[in-house]
Amino acid sequence: MPADPRDVLTRPAPPPDATVAYGDHPDQCADLRRPAGDGPPRRLVVVVHGGFWRAEYDRTHTGPMAAALAALGYPVAQVEYRRTGQPGGGWPHTLTDVLAGVAALPGLAAAALPGLVAAAPPILVGHSAGGHLALYVAAQAPSTVGAVLALAPVADLAEAYRLDLDSGAVAALLGGGPADFPDRYAAADPSSLVPTRTPTVVIHGALDAQVPVGISRSWVAAARATGSPATLVELPECEHFGLIAPDSAAWPQVVTALRSLHDDLQGIDAASPSR
Repeated sequence: MPADPRDVLTRPAPPPDATVAYGDHPDQCADLRRPAGDGPPRRLVVVVHGGFWRAEYDRTHTGPMAAALAALGYPVAQVEYRRTGQPGGGWPHTLTDVLAGVAALPGLAAAALPGLVAAAPPILVGHSAGGHLALYVAAQAPSTVGAVLALAPVADLAEAYRLDLDSGAVAALLGGGPADFPDRYAAADPSSLVPTRTPTVVIHGALDAQVPVGISRSWVAAARATGSPATLVELPECEHFGLIAPDSAAWPQVVTALRSLHDDLQGIDAASPSR
């Protein structure tokens, strides 16, 4: 792993195989990557990038991660969305863009990558602010999500606001604090949206300086207390960016969690008479 973990944010990756649009805005799009191998169609993996919802961070920094997942045999979509600091970004469009993208992408990817994408709700892999968005979509539109793998997610917006993560990132997303916009926090904050019926694995590094691991501990504990299928994997030697770096010591844990979620969903599909 490079000396500076943030190197992954600017690391080059192979170009995507296709780019599709799920709306009319230029940022309502996704890059698609063809899975390696000749296996049967698999569920789409939708990568939701982080960057504290800010315009300066886009989907390109998840290119190495997405390419690595495609090399493992998964069809992958790197979804883009409007972000704060640009026209239309923030409340509510950042959130509604990801809702719309997740709903549309399995069909769009199946058309662009024929024979490679299973007709089933995707697995969302969200990092940091993208982890927040993945948990949000799973809570608000559970029928569109098969499972969630949340990597160092901002799973409690009120606490992130209190901690002033990334110098006001939550206020920029929602327009202010919980006292200013309680309805927005109630609708957008994963800590307010439990229980969830979506199988969820949260992976978080104990050395994370961007999103404290305590946020994930609290969210998973609250979710499990309501009977939600949520699991926390805490990595004692991992910081924030290793979770999306395919050459990091944390990466095998990410792959193991994704494979487990995918295999569990396959078992559910096989047992369901409607599939």
